[in-house]
Amino acid sequence: MTELKTKKTEVSVESFLNGVADAKQRAESFRLVEMMEEITGEQPRMWGPTMVGFGDYHYVYESGHEGDIFLTGFSPHKGNLTLYFMAGFFEHVEPLLNKLGKCKLSKGCMYIKRLDDVDLGVLRELIHVNVKRLANMPKPQPKKPHKKS
Repeated sequence: MTELKTKKTEVSVESFLNGVADAKQRAESFRLVEMMEEITGEQPRMWGPTMVGFGDYHYVYESGHEGDIFLTGFSPHKGNLTLYFMAGFFEHVEPLLNKLGKCKLSKGCMYIKRLDDVDLGVLRELIHVNVKRLANMPKPQPKKPHKKS
């Protein structure tokens, strides 16, 4: 089985974010840290080389694959901030998304060019709902292999 690349590291979040080249994106990253720290009650940690994550979530898929990831997090990429949500989450929060503002979505990621493009109150609520859903989600158990008689 391959080792997961996205795991907690001992790299300083502050040092990583201070290395973000774009000054506005750097400031917005620190703003996201404050927001996510307040929502989760968790300190930021680096996950892999570029993700800032808050809290811990252990998942188990029905296939038996399991791992650990953060409850919420983000990564400053050139051209946008990528915020991470649980896969399929956006299907459940369409009314909020309609009020958010300019962003792009994929299965579990939200891409925002600038925080000024979105309503920060709505963004805060989306992050809060996502964290709450993950924290209250029952953990699926892996399927047990069939025994041959």
